[in-house]
Amino acid sequence: MPGGERVRSWRPGVPGVAEVLHARFTEHAYPLHTHDTWTVLLVDEGTVAYDLDRRPRTTAPSLVTLLPPHVPHDGRAASALGFRKRVLYLEPAVLPAELSGAAVDAPGLLDPALARAVSAVHDALLGVDGEFEAASRTVLLTERLRALLAHRDPPPAPRRDPTLARRLRDLLDADVVAGLTLAEAAARLHADPAHLVRSFRREFGLPPHRYLTGRRVDRARRLLLGGVPPAQAAVLAGFYDQSHLTRHFTRVLGAPPGRFGVR
Repeated sequence: MPGGERVRSWRPGVPGVAEVLHARFTEHAYPLHTHDTWTVLLVDEGTVAYDLDRRPRTTAPSLVTLLPPHVPHDGRAASALGFRKRVLYLEPAVLPAELSGAAVDAPGLLDPALARAVSAVHDALLGVDGEFEAASRTVLLTERLRALLAHRDPPPAPRRDPTLARRLRDLLDADVVAGLTLAEAAARLHADPAHLVRSFRREFGLPPHRYLTGRRVDRARRLLLGGVPPAQAAVLAGFYDQSHLTRHFTRVLGAPPGRFGVR
């Protein structure tokens, strides 16, 4: 690509996320165009100048830029240094269509917690920890976007729902190795996904995807202590491979798997 432009785009297997785009541009300028999705934009370096619905706008590092479906916009670097961006394209149904006007009027959302939530979704989508983490973070992100566009306070702490939280824990415990998706869990428990995640975190002090990872680390630890080699223990405990196990094992226990089961 000219000028050292870099682009990576993919469609993750996460409900509500149509596409993910990570790109760096110095010379490319987007012509006027539309999307049939919501565009959630983080600009990590530089500044993007763009017109939205014939009104000039610019991004800022502290802003999350939200562009609604079917509204014309363009985009270009505001300086010769170019820009680096991360974009989530969300399916149109994840946010009510009547909120499009609010996004056109004020596409730049100054909310540090929202920026952290968007970045966390990208981190989860780049990882190999399965759909549960990325889907959990996505439903919480869309919930916050909905509240901000409607000019409401962010969602309050959920009501206590210990029965639902324990039922989700039982589902996760029933098959630690294979696991399940957030959509499957919500369907089986007849619960809203965001409420499910929030209830679990309130009851047990950590999100469900982190609980499941901890259970897998425990299982791998027992296998290692029983003499199973790390590569085999990783697969038997539900991790993709040994490097995946090593990353989480070290984060949780402070030492790599090779230190366990060795006399």
